[in-house]
Amino acid sequence: MLNPSTAKAVIDHALFLGADFAELFVEHHQSGSVEFNAGDVDKINGGIDFGIGIRLFFGHKVLYGYTNSTEEEELKRVTSLLAAKDNRDQIMQASALNFSRLTDRHPVRQPLSQDANLEAKIAFLRATDKAARAENDKIAQFIGRILQRQQQVEIFNSNGLHTGDTRHYTRIAATAVAQDGSEQSTGFEAPGALTGWEFNSRIDPTSLGQQVAKQAMIKLTADNCPSGEMPVIIGNGFGGVIFHEACGHLLETTSVAKKASVFHDQMGEMIANPVVSAVDDGTMENEWGSINIDDEGMATQRTQLIKDGKLTSFMVDQMGAKKTGFAPTGSGRRESYKFAPTSRMRNTFIEPGDSSLEAMIASVEKGIFAKKMGGGSVQPGTGEFNFAVQEAYLIEDGKITRPLKSATLISTGPKVLKEISMVGQDFELAAGMCGSVSGSVPTTVGQPALKVDNILVGGN
Repeated sequence: MLNPSTAKAVIDHALFLGADFAELFVEHHQSGSVEFNAGDVDKINGGIDFGIGIRLFFGHKVLYGYTNSTEEEELKRVTSLLAAKDNRDQIMQASALNFSRLTDRHPVRQPLSQDANLEAKIAFLRATDKAARAENDKIAQFIGRILQRQQQVEIFNSNGLHTGDTRHYTRIAATAVAQDGSEQSTGFEAPGALTGWEFNSRIDPTSLGQQVAKQAMIKLTADNCPSGEMPVIIGNGFGGVIFHEACGHLLETTSVAKKASVFHDQMGEMIANPVVSAVDDGTMENEWGSINIDDEGMATQRTQLIKDGKLTSFMVDQMGAKKTGFAPTGSGRRESYKFAPTSRMRNTFIEPGDSSLEAMIASVEKGIFAKKMGGGSVQPGTGEFNFAVQEAYLIEDGKITRPLKSATLISTGPKVLKEISMVGQDFELAAGMCGSVSGSVPTTVGQPALKVDNILVGGN
């Protein structure tokens, strides 16, 4: 996408101006989506974006700019504007560029193209809509969306790195709305993968439609949730969003380097119950949060964050490594060429344990089964959070008795890690998008079901 000789000239120019390190991130991004609403196709969108991000290090200072031009003079002009913000007398020497491409771990059979598979996508959404509405006559609306995109990246830096990767993403989102008089509730699922349109073979449209409709109907007739501190069983899959938001971000050097994380000085210490082990893994084949290389050009890897309750690693990008002394983990990520990379999660999850869901429920005299988690908010630095529960049930005398609505879980990440006493065997992953200082990136959350002995539940 960019002539290597041009890239080398711009990098040499940056170092001549005093930068300690220079990097070019070249991106070509294509997307296409189909949206379904009110029983028919609502929107068909597509687009292409291209740009080049220029990043310079001056000590621990990061300067970043971008342009849509591939012209050498324009790239040098942007570089000069950045370098003018910091002047150094020392001139570094750039290494010769050496192109390398890692073996693609994520095979794709049906990549994004202009018209291919459009009718198949529309048919998929129609089938999902039909199944959702057939589930119950109180299903008043169905909204569906299929997004497919292709991101091609090329990275050059002053250490001699020249590498590239092509990433293919497909995601299917389905929402069912149930209504009974003035009462309304929703069900939502959005599976995704690092793959092409062949992803549809893993998702049955009828089952997807039925699933979101059942979620909506369960909440429509649910009882109010009790409030107070009590044990909670958090369901598998998207239940991992609590670990991601309330704990995962505290293990990124984005916060660790600034000592904005409560875990910044606890490496090697017990930060969780010994039944808890957690991983951030970018190598899992075709998973939504996987990558061959990160957005700094480093090969991705599996990073053991917590092992048997002990903190064993952070997620580290290049600048995070300079500031903290920890080795990079292939965790430098960014939304696009418009953002400088920072340490970010990939596929982040709590590993399976040896307890059954039935045993967890049986151990609770009175509490909540949070089968499906929803969105929430987190206070950076402390991990204080409140998360809505999308699908919840009351547990009484070791048995699930009735569905609940409006449940909210309130605590802190560090506290919850120590309150987990049982970890299940029913491990599952779920796709999501994570926003941070380097934009929004695909990430996967996950866990088996787990028991939190004591957590504040907010209800009506």
